[in-house]
Amino acid sequence: MQLSSRFPVAVQILILIAWTPDEYKLTSDVIAQSVNTNPVLIRRVVGYLKKSELVLVSPGKRGIKLAKKPGEITLLDVYQAMELTEQDSLFGLHPDPNLKCPIGNQINKVLTPRFDRARKSMEESLAGVTIEELLSEFPPFYIPEGFIAKQ
Repeated sequence: MQLSSRFPVAVQILILIAWTPDEYKLTSDVIAQSVNTNPVLIRRVVGYLKKSELVLVSPGKRGIKLAKKPGEITLLDVYQAMELTEQDSLFGLHPDPNLKCPIGNQINKVLTPRFDRARKSMEESLAGVTIEELLSEFPPFYIPEGFIAKQ
């Protein structure tokens, strides 16, 4: 199973925002350059981050900013903003197993506690990593020529 690319894209967006000094305006166009994708995708991901109160979006001068300090945003926060399904589960279960089959009749009941443990373990791991920690692995701020305009 593979999660969507929205999760790592969201992490990259948050790191870029934390990495960029406040006097520089980050827009979806600028962030799209870093992620090497379409600004529409960036706006969609930023919308999820805004809904989860991880970023602030100002259509005017400020652009996109963090709503919390980088040390207060964990990968679990980002994962929860980006990846959970409507059922709030990591793994989907077969919606219509054959109830006449001895395996099909029990498969969801057998898998549910194991999937729950796997999800809990993953979430505990993600909760232990902050944007600030990840940011420390990148070079100090610098601007490639023509990349980000000052406000």
